[in-house]
Amino acid sequence: MLTRELTPAERLILPADFKPDKGGIDGTRRKVLALADSVAGTGVIIKVNSALRACGYNLIKDLHDRDVRVMADLKLIDIPETMEIDALTIADYNPELLTVMCCARIEGMTRVHNNLQSTEVLGVTVLTNLDEEDCQAIFTCSSKAGVLRFARMAQLAGIGGLVLSGKELEVLEHRTELLLLSRNTPGIRPAWSLVQDDDQSRIVTPAQAIASGADRIVVGRPINGAKPNTEGRPQNPREAVERTIEEIAEGLAARQK
Repeated sequence: MLTRELTPAERLILPADFKPDKGGIDGTRRKVLALADSVAGTGVIIKVNSALRACGYNLIKDLHDRDVRVMADLKLIDIPETMEIDALTIADYNPELLTVMCCARIEGMTRVHNNLQSTEVLGVTVLTNLDEEDCQAIFTCSSKAGVLRFARMAQLAGIGGLVLSGKELEVLEHRTELLLLSRNTPGIRPAWSLVQDDDQSRIVTPAQAIASGADRIVVGRPINGAKPNTEGRPQNPREAVERTIEEIAEGLAARQK
């Protein structure tokens, strides 16, 4: 759970996952660290998933050495005993955030939380690329009902927060028993980056998500893909981060009205 007010920059999570190329694992590590170097000092969180699995947990240390905070987006799911071993294995690396799957059930989430006292554990509810038809097929309920179900499980497990779409933030708005859970929202697209045929099914802008109650947002391709000679758009990842932080600040101002 959040113990202090976050700055606009601390509310931005930047994924650093890249498809492997001829450089192999070493090439992946170089790309992750180059991205971290490009946004160092901004205060954002770097999220590693596939890269962390490929490069190993020492990648967390490499990022910390660059004064970058880390979200280990491992989405842990297994029997409780194995999830506890996972938590004990990563504990020495002290990522600021770690994800588990809420469908791992309460005991699995609890064991991870109990062994990572200095890490905020986040429960992933319904993945943002799932549409309503997918949710009915997988969870036999709507996305909103699924998020609420998983949120209650996360609360009972005592973990710090949730990962959920901006479209489902309203589900938690008046649930006082869930207010202590931080709300971390992927599937975010800055206003300057919205495109048709996006593969994320339930997207909102940074300002919309923050104004609706999100504590942190995840913005990936619009920032990682920023490049020179793109008219009206950021020319590099750092500029894209700065423009996204501005949108977060707008959302905070709207929330306080």
